[in-house]
Amino acid sequence: MSYIPAEHRYNNGMSYHYCGNSGLQLPRISLGLWHNFGEIDDFSTATEMIRYAFDHGVTHFDLANNYGPPPGSAETNFGKILSTELKNHRDELIISSKAGHEMWPGPYGDWGSRKSLTASIDQSLKRTGLEYFDIFYSHRHDPRTPLEETMQALADIVRQGKALYIGLSKYPPEKAQEAYQILQSLHVPCLIYQDKYNMFHRDPEKASIALAANHGVGFIVFSPLAQGLLTNRYLHGIPTDSRAAKPSGFLKTSQITQNKLACVNCLNELARKRGQTLAELAIAWVLRDERITSVIVGSSSVKQLEDNLKVLNNTAFTADELKQIDGILGAH
Repeated sequence: MSYIPAEHRYNNGMSYHYCGNSGLQLPRISLGLWHNFGEIDDFSTATEMIRYAFDHGVTHFDLANNYGPPPGSAETNFGKILSTELKNHRDELIISSKAGHEMWPGPYGDWGSRKSLTASIDQSLKRTGLEYFDIFYSHRHDPRTPLEETMQALADIVRQGKALYIGLSKYPPEKAQEAYQILQSLHVPCLIYQDKYNMFHRDPEKASIALAANHGVGFIVFSPLAQGLLTNRYLHGIPTDSRAAKPSGFLKTSQITQNKLACVNCLNELARKRGQTLAELAIAWVLRDERITSVIVGSSSVKQLEDNLKVLNNTAFTADELKQIDGILGAH
């Protein structure tokens, strides 16, 4: 039996990695539409970013039903861009969406019941104009709904042809393990697990990454740059036009401590010695683990996306560099 490598690089410059034990390959860099693709954002910029991403080998686009703002508008905008820019390339794309966070008022627009998941994917398909999603996620564990109900609903979504694969996002390790086992018994194995992972948030190292690997499940990372903190934006404090300076959002000024700023500056110096930006270093650090299938990056401009894709030119670390990074993170 011939050996098939886990990773392939094609002539578009992108590297692709097999997702867990499946035959599906994902690009090492995927584009997330969490921010900057909603109704309030510039549609022409969003179009340019998606076009640029696809032209440079980014075949995976990650959505959720509530991405916007307002909720649903990222899916609507992506559907418009898909129909005009990529309408002849559907079979070259991996498009994912999710349900599980609040999408509409009332008891059925949130969490993980069969009712909510079924209604959510039907709405998402309508907004995007797609016949199916390649990957459909349960966006978070629902503590009130029996896990068997949520997993059965996901398995049925695959059998109904509304999605090709199933994924889980942000499940506690013990619930993820149970979910993997239920899906396996339903003969619709979990393809992929999605979670936040970066230099400042290393919880997945405790159990989730190994658990996914042990079950043949791929692992995809969101927020590799800690909402922009692991970029050169915050080397000298908090810019007035930065994400942290906005009243809404997940990065708060209270999170940007002097210790973290000192840490960021030390990491930036190491990145400079490697011939990289801090953002490239941070993404490469996530990709150092072969169990990581792909990293989802966000982008507000083509230039930012172009810079992030440069990370693929240098993803290797020496043992000394990894020791230095651990030392910097531990010291601060």
